[in-house]
Amino acid sequence: MASAAEQLASNINFASFAKAKELQQRIFFTLAVLVAYRLGTYIPVPGIDPVQYAALFDSQAGGVIGVFNIFSGGAVERMAIFALNVMPYISASIIMQLMAATVPSLEKLKKEGGEQGRQQINQYSRYLTVLLAAVQGGAIAMSMMTPGVNGQTVALNPGIFFLVSTTLTFVGGTMLLMWMGEQITSRGVGNGISLIIFTGIVAVVPGLIFSLFEQGRQGQVSGGALLGIVALMLATFAFVVFIERSQRRLLVQYPKRQQGQRMVGGDTSFLPLKLNTAGVIPAIFATSLLLLPTTVANMWATTGPDWLQMIAAQLGRGQPLFIILYGAMVMFFAFFYTSIVFNPEEVAENLRKYGGFLPGIRPGKRTAEYLDYVLTRLTMIGAIYLAIVVLIPELLTAGAAGAVTFALGGTSILIIVSVAMDTVTQIQSHLLAHQYEGLIKKQKLRGRNR
Repeated sequence: MASAAEQLASNINFASFAKAKELQQRIFFTLAVLVAYRLGTYIPVPGIDPVQYAALFDSQAGGVIGVFNIFSGGAVERMAIFALNVMPYISASIIMQLMAATVPSLEKLKKEGGEQGRQQINQYSRYLTVLLAAVQGGAIAMSMMTPGVNGQTVALNPGIFFLVSTTLTFVGGTMLLMWMGEQITSRGVGNGISLIIFTGIVAVVPGLIFSLFEQGRQGQVSGGALLGIVALMLATFAFVVFIERSQRRLLVQYPKRQQGQRMVGGDTSFLPLKLNTAGVIPAIFATSLLLLPTTVANMWATTGPDWLQMIAAQLGRGQPLFIILYGAMVMFFAFFYTSIVFNPEEVAENLRKYGGFLPGIRPGKRTAEYLDYVLTRLTMIGAIYLAIVVLIPELLTAGAAGAVTFALGGTSILIIVSVAMDTVTQIQSHLLAHQYEGLIKKQKLRGRNR
């Protein structure tokens, strides 16, 4: 017999959505914020020569700057106020999470501070976001004040005023996006920061697909290569969906116990452990930490010192150092983030508190050790899967078709699929909650009529 939750889930349809007024308001609010974000990607930073910047961007578009442009929804190509996107905030969050796991005072604040401690750590992340955005925005502003190969600067009037105003514009854009993401999380459908990145990628995908087929029409890409790229994209989508929905289900039993005149309990349930518990976060973290420094390095690569040009070359798309660092960081953050979101000792204690146990495993410490054993092996598979997905485009042959494949494959596909699935799950949860509320109200009315 299906459970009540399964019966409610099977009854979700357009009629139930039409009755869920709160969910509709959340969706409309989310769409309004995302539309405002997209408008911001078309507002250029003042004081920039568009011709000179277009030449600079075209010279670097085939590398990591082109990838960063995808994540920003084309804001880098237009040098808009949202060019930094939410990457400084993600970098700050990574740093604070690492510090919370290593610095004793922050670790104590995280574990014992409760909700107030979590809010305090989030406030530290915001302060650090301002600092990182100022450093990165200032570096980009200085690079636009540096004469290029033709002796011209991207800045129309280089000077301290341009440096300060441009840096403040970048900082303000990042902080506004951070606030938008938090508003979507609290008043929208959730996953605010991820939805902003998702929207930026989805917005440029149609143009990339059109460009790919245009190259095939003009003969720049052979028909076989075009079919191969499309097949690889579809296979990657299917592979990501399959892995993201895969889970290991551990059987949990609850013993029978006497409650008044009745025997209750004796039920069984499952503890689901996802194959990729960390989701899309490791890819976003690795991208944030790797793309921003390389973007700044590439901005100065043509006019900077020799050592900076060497670093920019080694961190370029398809280079061995870039591939090694990217794969290693993705795998590291897969384990790191899983350790944050899933605590085997806490789960084992909760099972023991409610009388549940894993067959053949003693409650308490032994259960925690077994959960850690299973989760570690699942995370290893998930980390390898993430590394394969994000590195597939880097291991393909270079060229125009390879650049398009990189934009549409790997990390971009992973973000699109993962965020879309998480958003659908959030919407279904709101619908289930709405139907539960309806059932409770009906039961109360029946009780009053009796």
